[in-house]
Amino acid sequence: MSETFFPVNDLLRRKLQTSLIIISLALCVAATVSLLLLAENIGLEISLTVGGGMTTGFSTVFSQFITFIGMLIFLVGALIVSFMSFVMISERVRDIGLMKAAGCPNDLIFGYFITELLIVTAVGCVLGVVLGLVANSVSISLLNYFGFQISQKPINLWLVLLTFIVFFILALVFGAKPVLDATKVEPAKAVSPTYHLGVSKEPGFRVVSKSGFTVKIALRSLFRRKSSTIRIVICLIAVFILVTVAVAGGVVANQTTKSWVEKAIAKDVILIGHHDLCNQYKVLLSGFYETIEGSQFNYTNKRYLISDAVLNQITVLPGVISVDARLVLHTSVREVPGYIFDPETEATFMVGDDRKGESLVVGVEPKKVLNEWFLEGEFLKENQTAEAVVGNSLAQKLFSRPLNQGIRLLNRSFDVTGVCVDPLNNGNVTYVPLRTLQNITSTYECNIVLARMNSSADHAATLNQIRTEVKGISRELEVYELNEALDKNLDFLNNVWSMITFLPLFSLIAASLCSVGYVMLMVTEQHQEFGVLRAIGAKPKTIVKIILEQNLTVLLSGYAPGVAIGLIITLLILIPEPVISFYTVAYIAGLLLLSLLIILVFSFYPAIKFARKSILEILHNP
Repeated sequence: MSETFFPVNDLLRRKLQTSLIIISLALCVAATVSLLLLAENIGLEISLTVGGGMTTGFSTVFSQFITFIGMLIFLVGALIVSFMSFVMISERVRDIGLMKAAGCPNDLIFGYFITELLIVTAVGCVLGVVLGLVANSVSISLLNYFGFQISQKPINLWLVLLTFIVFFILALVFGAKPVLDATKVEPAKAVSPTYHLGVSKEPGFRVVSKSGFTVKIALRSLFRRKSSTIRIVICLIAVFILVTVAVAGGVVANQTTKSWVEKAIAKDVILIGHHDLCNQYKVLLSGFYETIEGSQFNYTNKRYLISDAVLNQITVLPGVISVDARLVLHTSVREVPGYIFDPETEATFMVGDDRKGESLVVGVEPKKVLNEWFLEGEFLKENQTAEAVVGNSLAQKLFSRPLNQGIRLLNRSFDVTGVCVDPLNNGNVTYVPLRTLQNITSTYECNIVLARMNSSADHAATLNQIRTEVKGISRELEVYELNEALDKNLDFLNNVWSMITFLPLFSLIAASLCSVGYVMLMVTEQHQEFGVLRAIGAKPKTIVKIILEQNLTVLLSGYAPGVAIGLIITLLILIPEPVISFYTVAYIAGLLLLSLLIILVFSFYPAIKFARKSILEILHNP
């Protein structure tokens, strides 16, 4: 007969407890696997290197979230397994006492229960991997359904295997501790019906308030079982930190990154240019959310140039309140080393190398720029001729310390004054003064014009009128509303953040199952007390009230510090210059309260089920 026959049979006899620990672990594994694979598919790399489909500024924020949430999910999974193992072993202490009384040595008992832990851990991890793969496939399908061309990459088996191994090891390490503690219990105590693992008969805390009868019983019971109470509170703190970072951080980061995109592309702005160049500009904007193939496009083709006469006609178009003329081209760029002075050593040392790359170069008039980028440093100023602002993806690939270095293009060197977050060409962009770029290229005309429309006028009517007027100026000119590209970028951000925020829901459900296990443990340990209360006239609703008051006290003990720590991490560490509105605060508060309510509702089931039992059933069988 197989050595694992008895442990398997034992687990099957305790279907509810076994199911709780397996499902809890599986949900944590599934959340991690799905999160990491989703990051790979949408182009986010945990190493924060450029190479995905998203500009570095956004990728950094996403990657920090994914890294931190992934670490929290690992921690939560380990704590959940530890607590559920404690619950399982606490209900088996009597079995351990009988095994010891029959002459079984401690190492044999330890091996028996470790075998059970190995079985539930292996099944939970395997089930979690399968659920994670399914969740990842569903996420990518949803993104494609919403119109984003996200290709399903081959599954990174090494990443999946690493997640499996880490969870498996953490579950065994954390789960073995309660097993080891239980095997050390003396046989006489273990077989005693009044003994429970981790329960002190004399509470170290006495309720001195004049609160109600049920509250006194609830608090007294919590302090009697310090071990299980502390374990579940620590577990809940970790869960609520995870939920807060995912929910609050996800909502705030969503608003913040959408604000970056909205300011970088500019709202209520139209693009006017040759229809070929307009189509190419659309492609450059779509590089933020999908991979675009490089193509040789001649931006300075004479057909694309807009003469000063045409520009003057565009300037006076009805409904246009400001015009931003630009010269756009694509060229090779080179890193220029810089020098840094160290005040401590009073020495000057060189930073940078001679790296090369490709960049979209945009010549702008600083005072007329319609965009407002989130940037480090400062934007171009009037009368500057040798300064440049580079996109964050280009800065990451080309420079060591961009603000202390320069960039060379078209045989001319520029000092880098700022690094901006820009979805255009996936952040591989360089902004220089328009006049300087025109002089270098001997191209004294612009090739695209950005125009801001009057937002107070009828939008559709104004846009149609501008299109009619532009076609009257030149049949080759086209008007493209940038709001279309803006909405596409914002939808992509919203969908990705929603998926990242949704995944920790798995851990929230796992925590709810822990709450169920905790209530079951309380019921098991207090069934004699509750039986006596029922025998002297207490109603079932009184028993339910005591149990729920205990559970609510535990939940609030984990909820308050978990939410506070999660908010501190979110606002002070993960998100630079967060954008927060009253609606955002109200929305986050509602979601966090809902998470507390979900866990509380789960705990109703075992409490109500127990209260419905007869007095004899309660006294003899919890």
